[in-house]
Amino acid sequence: MMEFITVGILLGLSAGFAPGPLLALVISETLRHDIRSGIKVAISPFFTDLPIIILTLVVLSQLSGFNHILGIIALIGGAVILFMGYESMNPKPPDPDAAGDKSRSLFKGILANALSPHPYLFWFSVGGPILSRATKQGMAAPFAFIACFYVFLVGSKMVLAVLVGRSKSFLSGKVYRYIMRFLGLALCVLALLLFRDGLRLLGVIHS
Repeated sequence: MMEFITVGILLGLSAGFAPGPLLALVISETLRHDIRSGIKVAISPFFTDLPIIILTLVVLSQLSGFNHILGIIALIGGAVILFMGYESMNPKPPDPDAAGDKSRSLFKGILANALSPHPYLFWFSVGGPILSRATKQGMAAPFAFIACFYVFLVGSKMVLAVLVGRSKSFLSGKVYRYIMRFLGLALCVLALLLFRDGLRLLGVIHS
């Protein structure tokens, strides 16, 4: 159980702080309107990701007997996480101007997240296989993973909205870079674990 809680926290924090379309929109809405607008964008994954998770689990359940396919998916997930880790260890401050000028912050956040490939890629290559493994320990483990992931994903973006609203210099400061580098290192470790699982499923290495 603790393994999936820890992984959920690390992945949630990394995804929450990582520069990307949704974070750019959080910053943009906060700067153009107020902290509340940024928080509305931050909570948009609560409205968009459930269908993606269900679709992922349905697809992966059909592959449960095909270790080679699951192994390839795990290796792809490891590569995705490793790339995320590399980007996090070499952070570039998000561009607040990358997000457009429209109002209706929550709607914009839902639209941006639903049309972004990032959540689909994450759940099919990383989150889905982790959930499939967690279900073998009962129902508590996958729920713990999902809960921790989204609490820290959304929570970190809400924290950033507050920080941006109160101190616009935060995004170019050392604190942001240190947080990203620490999370990047943690992601690289997670990537190595996914590579290990993938190689085991492919029969390249044994337990």
